[in-house]
Amino acid sequence: MKICLLVKDFAVGKKFNKDGTPSKSGAEFHAENHARQLIKRGDQVSIFAKKKFFFTKAREDLNGIDLVRLHAPIRWLEIIFRLLTTHNDIDVFYIIGTPKFAVWAILMAKFILHKPIILALTGKAEIFDRKKSWRNKIFSMCDHYIATTKEICNGFIEQGEIDRNKVTILAHGIDTKKYPQSTEDRRRELKINHGIDPNANILLFCARVVINKGIDTVMKFWGTIHKKFSDAKLFVVGGGRTEILDELKNLSTQLDNSIVVTGEMDQPQEFYQMSDVYIFPSRHEGLPTSLIEAMSSGLPAVVSDIGGCEDLIFNDETGYRVDVEDADQFAEKVLYLFNNDQLRQLLGDNAAKFVRKNCDYQTVIPKLQEILHSKITN
Repeated sequence: MKICLLVKDFAVGKKFNKDGTPSKSGAEFHAENHARQLIKRGDQVSIFAKKKFFFTKAREDLNGIDLVRLHAPIRWLEIIFRLLTTHNDIDVFYIIGTPKFAVWAILMAKFILHKPIILALTGKAEIFDRKKSWRNKIFSMCDHYIATTKEICNGFIEQGEIDRNKVTILAHGIDTKKYPQSTEDRRRELKINHGIDPNANILLFCARVVINKGIDTVMKFWGTIHKKFSDAKLFVVGGGRTEILDELKNLSTQLDNSIVVTGEMDQPQEFYQMSDVYIFPSRHEGLPTSLIEAMSSGLPAVVSDIGGCEDLIFNDETGYRVDVEDADQFAEKVLYLFNNDQLRQLLGDNAAKFVRKNCDYQTVIPKLQEILHSKITN
């Protein structure tokens, strides 16, 4: 099966911009990962994205992925030309997000090529209102829709006016083999290797260090944790805004160097394996990949009660959800977990089992492939 996967951007070069924001979005990571997983299962995948930089090639083979970058301001014309010439044998269209140029692919697929279109949304901000623009009306013409969260599913139905029978809730997925569940012996070993008391608790924040991810909330309550557990450590793993990273380092000096700021890490697995509790105080999310990775590693989590997190964290089962920006509630739940070794272990075990059952590529990709294939035969 030949799949045309459309996504707004496909970044190259530096991982972070000057302001600390990432150069590559979650949707881009999902597009590449899904393409590779589908290719492993025998499909052929072409990715269409915007050409944003002069130095990037218009078309290249990205380790088996046929990557096509469309030129501004004629993306609409180029995509029509491609679908009539170089890519005239596409079987199904798979769109991640709502890139403007994708509407021309939808129109081509719908009225000229007579091929199915599946549209997947990975973030709340992408939910479209069918009545607000002609583009949104076209996005509502797809054959099937994939929502990574219940919140996005409801958005499809309520704002996009999509028939519920056309919507499937499906996680974007991870390779859980890369994030094995830790053990108490492994935690102690890693703590010793990092010069930390093996009996000390570690709270982990592993995400972009920006306000939207709630790092300011963590800074508000860490002092409370430090008073109760003077030997505890807060690990902040991730790149982000320089001024916030500096603020964290200053706070650490005020609190007995109890905060460890690592910066960006390509392989954060060791920090997941070493930690005792995961903190995720984000203000808004799709389905957070870093939270899934932490759960796969056997970490109970304290998270914001928002869309995406509600699909993963269930109170007293895999962790706790608390009100957004409520530093006192976050502190209360973290302290509760620090004080209960058996509960931490139970919730961590549940989290790892849940992710392996619902979010592993071995589960997700066959379901995605089934949706793509079934629409061709219908």
